[in-house]
Amino acid sequence: MTELRWTLVVPIKAASEGKTRLADWLEPGPRAALARAMVGDTLAAGAAVHVVDRIIVVTADRRTADAARRAVRGASAPVVLDVVGEPDPAGLNPAVRAGLDRARLVAPAHGVAVLLGDLPALRAADLEAALVQAASHPLALVADAAGTGTTLLTALPGQPVDPAFGPGSAGAHEARGHVRLVVPPGSGLANDVDVRADLEVALTLGVGTRTRRALHGTSGPPARDEPLP
Repeated sequence: MTELRWTLVVPIKAASEGKTRLADWLEPGPRAALARAMVGDTLAAGAAVHVVDRIIVVTADRRTADAARRAVRGASAPVVLDVVGEPDPAGLNPAVRAGLDRARLVAPAHGVAVLLGDLPALRAADLEAALVQAASHPLALVADAAGTGTTLLTALPGQPVDPAFGPGSAGAHEARGHVRLVVPPGSGLANDVDVRADLEVALTLGVGTRTRRALHGTSGPPARDEPLP
């Protein structure tokens, strides 16, 4: 049986507009740098998954697009990166639809997987295990650690997708036919970052090098149990 190949769709808002719930302790510049760093670590993990052949980034942020190219360029196996501009009107779900449209156009035989870009503790093994599960379901999802949001949304070739990202998206996606996948406790795939407490959890799990440098400067990463500044 031929192994299913996947295209990842990663919607990313402009870094200057992202992670506003971190604004109580991070100034705009460092906050934008952290957002781009988390995107880079997420994409580097995604590009290291051997069943992923293509990544489509949807963004209007040129610097984020450049960071994405650098992250994917370092993958051990060749991965095609497409950058799609943010549609008008803007928004997460329109961006997801634009990425899915592109994926279905350029790689119709691939499964498609919408992956959030703020998963700094993601490991390639986390994502690969989820995609192996997802290959057995026409539509599937991975919920966030709280169980209410969605960090990964998948569909087999030819399956229509109606994205419903936002508050309560896991339940909304289930109502649209997506099967909730089981990931092990502590999986970086379930730990997206919206608030400082999420970062504390991600650091405990072990974030990627880009995120560590953004948080702590370039003098070297902190110990796993070192608190945030």
